[in-house]
Amino acid sequence: MKKEYYIKNMVCDRCKQVVQQVAEAAQAKVDRLQLGNVVLEVNEAFDEQLFENELQKKGFELMQHPEVLLAEEIKLALIERIDDNVEENLTSYLVKKLNRDYSLLSKTFKKVEGQTLEKFVIKLKIEKVKELIQMNRLSFSEIAHRLGYKSIHHLSGQFKTTTGMTMSAYKSSQEWNRIGIDNIV
Repeated sequence: MKKEYYIKNMVCDRCKQVVQQVAEAAQAKVDRLQLGNVVLEVNEAFDEQLFENELQKKGFELMQHPEVLLAEEIKLALIERIDDNVEENLTSYLVKKLNRDYSLLSKTFKKVEGQTLEKFVIKLKIEKVKELIQMNRLSFSEIAHRLGYKSIHHLSGQFKTTTGMTMSAYKSSQEWNRIGIDNIV
């Protein structure tokens, strides 16, 4: 029998590996695995409580409530948007990607996560900026362009407001105090 689970805090390929290991330890076979979602082939040997407990130990959480699921879908879509360098307007992108009204998406996200979509996107972008600075492959102007900022000045101001330091100071300090994407909210 197949069972589908929605899992909060799955944000990278390593997360997928951990979820697969936990599923196998609970006597399930992974049928399909993607960020935020796993479909398991289970039989009578499957221990759902063990599966849930082990996921929690690893920093994950099974999700049930539709609003929580939608908020997680929104976060995954936004992470994908930034990772894939999508230049499309935020509102249009989310409406198209999730096939829902932006007002519903915005209200649900604010209710579940306690912050606006826009503030979350800024935090995501700043963490991506930190990553790109650390990689030392792009200039600040190229980073600004890649993340859809109209100017380096806009990015610089947002970076300083969010982190309390300039991008140059961050780069010079080499104290890479990055926040994991799953810990932004």
